[in-house]
Amino acid sequence: MNTANEHYTFAKFASNSFYRNQNAQLIDLLDIGDKQKIVDLACGTGAVTRLLSDRLKNAKDAAVIGIDHSAIAIKQAIEDFKDVKSSAVQFVQGGIEHLSTALKDKVDTVVLCNAIHYIPDKNTLLFDINNALHPGGKFAFNTTFFEGAHLPETLKFYRVWMLKAMRHLKSEYGLSINRASKVESRKQLTPDDYKNLLDKNGFQISIQEIKTVEFTREGFLDISKFDDFIQGTLPGVPLEKASKSLQAGVHQAFDELKLTYVLRNWLDIIAIRK
Repeated sequence: MNTANEHYTFAKFASNSFYRNQNAQLIDLLDIGDKQKIVDLACGTGAVTRLLSDRLKNAKDAAVIGIDHSAIAIKQAIEDFKDVKSSAVQFVQGGIEHLSTALKDKVDTVVLCNAIHYIPDKNTLLFDINNALHPGGKFAFNTTFFEGAHLPETLKFYRVWMLKAMRHLKSEYGLSINRASKVESRKQLTPDDYKNLLDKNGFQISIQEIKTVEFTREGFLDISKFDDFIQGTLPGVPLEKASKSLQAGVHQAFDELKLTYVLRNWLDIIAIRK
């Protein structure tokens, strides 16, 4: 177990109301019901799994399977679901790029919330999801890390945030980042890129929406405590120092620019397996 990362999970960010609302809206578009078997891929501590479970309370013969690579997150999810008196919810630790091998049977729906941008080989991911779904099955995902997420009028905030974070990193810890480093979450795709990937891997988009969300100071502080985001933004810097520098930058940017929130676009896509 990587105890160094134990305090840098997605759970805090996932508790933000604007984030929960975005995921709830995506799930509502699915129109799920009786006899459906649904996978919550990259489930983390189960925030989206609970949304799915709540919507299936009165459904017959339905089940939700949460899958995540993190043993820490799965352990927390199981603990958090002790109040759910149902065998229809289960959690499995496993890599999300190997979904079909983790399942005994094909499923009706796969949901992947705010994680697809972290996957290096999206072709393999989509091919595997296709194999895991029944014909006509649905793949639903969203992301706020795509080319087009930043509104033009918000670009100044991101410049100031990163400038302040870099200065804090240098002044407090004597550190700087390798600008040549770039992890997958920083290589952002356009909506058309996602459409082409889906087409190539046997999917047809049925719903595509871009929604504008008020991203709060608390949201930026919480995402600055998530290891994948930290490593993508300040690669090569120790987690604690990078996280503190990003948080310091958030406060300074919000204060300097006198902001209460930053508008940001969220991409929702539901695709049907051909």
